[in-house]
Amino acid sequence: MMTIIQQFLLALFATLGFAIIFRVPKKLIPVSIIVGALGWITYLISLYYFDSPVIGCFIGACLVGLCSTLAAYVFKNAATVFIIPGILCLVPGSKIFYTMEALLKDNLTGMAETGLQTLMMAGAIAMGLLVMGACTNVVRALIHKTVTLKDKF
Repeated sequence: MMTIIQQFLLALFATLGFAIIFRVPKKLIPVSIIVGALGWITYLISLYYFDSPVIGCFIGACLVGLCSTLAAYVFKNAATVFIIPGILCLVPGSKIFYTMEALLKDNLTGMAETGLQTLMMAGAIAMGLLVMGACTNVVRALIHKTVTLKDKF
C-alpha cells in the first residue's frame, strides 16, 4: 500500500490533469489541485476509520465542498472552478467498470452488489456537496443578517 504522501502527490497530479482539461484559470490551479488532493486524502482516512467507501465519499465530498466555497470567497470566483476538478478523484470510475464487467460476464449477483455500491458512492458525493452548500449558505445568511442588524442599531 502506498503511503499517504504518495497518495497525496498522485491526487495532486490527477486533479491537475482535470484542472487543465476543464480550463481552470492558471492562477487558480494550485488551489484547485490542493482541494482535490485534500478531498482524496480525507476519503482515504475516512475509509481507514469507517471501513466504508460510501462514508468516505461523503466526508471527502463535504471537505471538497467546504474548501471550494472558502476558496471561491477568497479568490472571488465561482465555487465550481474548484469543485469540478476537486471532486473527480472521488468519482467511483473503477466501480462502474467492474459493474459493467460483471454484467457482461452474466454475473448478476456481482453486478448488483458493485452497482449498488457505485450508486451509493455517487449519491454520497452528491449529498456531501449538497450538505456543504446548504450549510455555507445558512452561515452566510446568518452573518449577513447579524451585520445588517448591527448596522441598524
